Amino acid sequence: MINVEIIFLGTSSAVHSYTRNHPAIVLKAFGETMLFDCGEGTQRQLIFAKVSPMKISKIFISHYHGDHILGLPGLLQSMNFRGRETKLTIYGPKGLDKLENAIFNLGYSKIEFPIEFVEIGSEIVEKTEEYIIKSQEVNHNVPALAYSVEELKKPRFLREKAIELGVPVGPDFGRLHNGEEVEIDGKIIKPEQVLGPPRKGHKITYSGDTTPCDEMVEFARDSTILIHESTYIREDKDKAEENFHSTSSDAATIAKKSDSKQLLLTHISTRYTDTTQLLDEAKEIFENTKLAKDFMRIET
Repeated sequence: MINVEIIFLGTSSAVHSYTRNHPAIVLKAFGETMLFDCGEGTQRQLIFAKVSPMKISKIFISHYHGDHILGLPGLLQSMNFRGRETKLTIYGPKGLDKLENAIFNLGYSKIEFPIEFVEIGSEIVEKTEEYIIKSQEVNHNVPALAYSVEELKKPRFLREKAIELGVPVGPDFGRLHNGEEVEIDGKIIKPEQVLGPPRKGHKITYSGDTTPCDEMVEFARDSTILIHESTYIREDKDKAEENFHSTSSDAATIAKKSDSKQLLLTHISTRYTDTTQLLDEAKEIFENTKLAKDFMRIET
């Protein structure tokens, strides 16, 4: 499996605290640096985390509440000041054109490097030989998306089976492993004859802001790591419902139902100076839970 590093730059909800910045998460994988949400102060958090903004290839916005996007104009302008030339792609739900217009009409600064803004819904966002990125509409009080990044692993190549079928050691092994048929002495050898069962790679899922919903359970299915908002404790369930958010118990239930391997709680309300209860309530339901903190790094 490939190495994956997740860096939490901001783990608060709508308001900053002394220890928690607005939401932003870096994912390093497949030779890329991806950013999920970009709350106010994200570029300064990148400095402290020693992550170069110039290496960010894609930014995924879950929705357009201020705590998730207000760091974006400044980050893009800083990239421009530093001479960025490589293309940046920004994905987001319906309404991305308004954000694009706001960014390019804010102040007197110009952004001269190429940026592609891509408005998406529930769909496959990008697929390569190495990974697939998907988005899923979730239940918030504005259009909102969850995202998943999943490693695509080739099935094992059954070398002895190939030799038994008469395939000579050499380039034809690679062709079969890549899904191509080959002809040996007038006989067609198909990839499925020499490949093992499908193999699952890493899957990282990020909820954005949402109430608990069946769509999120299915979208998170078999996640290696599920990063889920958990703004409230169980006692404040009414506030969570009123504001279209989740409790830590809700997040844990989704992790359990989706057969995820690990749960990371984020988007923590500043009303809780002691976050022990958030973690304890989640662990009652899903033991392998951690409470994210700013600058926490997870490698898998």
